[in-house]
Amino acid sequence: MLNTLRAWSRHTSVRLATAFAVGASTALSFAPYSLWPIYPLALAFALWQSRALSARASGYYWLSFGFGSFALGISWVHVSMAKFGGLPLPVSLGLMALLAAYLSLYPALAGYLLQKLTPQRNGAPWRNLALFPALWTLGEWARGWVLTGFPWLWGGYSQTQGPLKSLASIVGVLGLSFLLAMLAGAMALCLSRRYRSLAILLPVLALAVFIGPRVSDIERSGERLKLVLVQGNIPQSMKWQPDALWPTLLKYMDLTRPQLDADIIIWPEAAVPAPEAMVADFLENANRVANLNDSAIITGIISQAEGNFYNSLIVLGNQDEKHQDSADYREGHANRFNKHHLLPIGEFVPFESLLRPIAPLFNLPMSSFGRGDYRQPNLKALGYKVAPSICFEIAFPEQVRDNLDPDTDLLLTVSNDAWFGESNGPLQHMEIAQMRAIELGRPLARATNNGVTALVDEHGNISARLPQFEAGVLTAEVPLVTGQTWFARWGQAPVLWLCGLLFGFSLLGLRRSPKARQRRALGAKPL
Repeated sequence: MLNTLRAWSRHTSVRLATAFAVGASTALSFAPYSLWPIYPLALAFALWQSRALSARASGYYWLSFGFGSFALGISWVHVSMAKFGGLPLPVSLGLMALLAAYLSLYPALAGYLLQKLTPQRNGAPWRNLALFPALWTLGEWARGWVLTGFPWLWGGYSQTQGPLKSLASIVGVLGLSFLLAMLAGAMALCLSRRYRSLAILLPVLALAVFIGPRVSDIERSGERLKLVLVQGNIPQSMKWQPDALWPTLLKYMDLTRPQLDADIIIWPEAAVPAPEAMVADFLENANRVANLNDSAIITGIISQAEGNFYNSLIVLGNQDEKHQDSADYREGHANRFNKHHLLPIGEFVPFESLLRPIAPLFNLPMSSFGRGDYRQPNLKALGYKVAPSICFEIAFPEQVRDNLDPDTDLLLTVSNDAWFGESNGPLQHMEIAQMRAIELGRPLARATNNGVTALVDEHGNISARLPQFEAGVLTAEVPLVTGQTWFARWGQAPVLWLCGLLFGFSLLGLRRSPKARQRRALGAKPL
């Protein structure tokens, strides 16, 4: 059987088509399917099939693998371009494919370097269990920051519903990517009789899953916070229409009014779809209502300072403590958060003088925001400390971690995923938010315009949620916790240092190989 597969895989076109199909299968490992075993199995098969290729052929193989993974995994990207960006469907699909092709360069580079640094036909344990996980993880990390970053579909997110998820509180989502790549490397080696004993890694990982949660000092304090999340379900086509402004504001107040006995009421991103100065009377009234009921309202809004507009969150009502003396609302008060990590095209347009005239896509409403500071104080609501992130920001674990204080009570993310309709995008976004709760050991609230609006406990489990595409109110009492996870203390640095060292050792080993010494002796440049 293995000989037949080897002969079959020699044909380049068949091999690349197989790589595309295997890569595409990894999309099933993420929300909404969450078939997590597919991810390591797909990596293992691709690693085994590409083991004897040249460095160049391996690069093309993993490029095809990556293109299959991203072409299906982020297919939802074209929805906003076609439906709201004014682009014809073929053009939006073409741009989505272009993005998938760019993202595929990272696994392609990992595959190329894997063969370049270990040019051996059968592959050794070092190649599969050390170098491949290091290259794969470094590629995912680079994809998360180059050109502002797109850290979607990192392998570790496939474990949000998987058995390794608790380890994210120690090593983070990139650490899970490393472990999955190592597991895939072991599975690929097990196809060779010589290395089948490496199946011992499976019970070792199982032991790590058992021990992992026991090294955390996260525990519930006994205090509970009553939260209300309001989902307005405002159609995206109406959201920025001037005539829809006051109906939108009244809808949020009508949904909120019966829930004013809550501690904190949360409205989603840009729930107030207008500059702060334009709706000052409404905000003053909402502030007064929250003060009278000993509650606080956190809402998304457009704010303005020093000539720049910001995608912001502000707090109305009780801020420092419950039953505080009523304070008048004032525009520009310090208890606010301005989004830092802006979404390209949606919130800022690179080379805008050149691109904006080309198509409506580059002239979307509110696509010219200013950038808030990277590190900002937690929001204060009734004396509780809330670490916020807006939309895309929740996908950046180090940024969320750097804005977490040791005494932060709640993680908060707000979004408006109506841009992506009924696609998988909002569900993947929810999955990413769950991972932040696991990494940092804090409960998380996610308020959105039309879903997924949900509450997540400190272990990443959804404790309550609203149906998508319906207006509604989610009310729940959230248990608060104390303590810090290892990831909150150390972040991604240990995993990245490990990957860098493994990569460095491989470079050193290649330089010392007999072939490299021979090339230097003949006066050739070293590899």
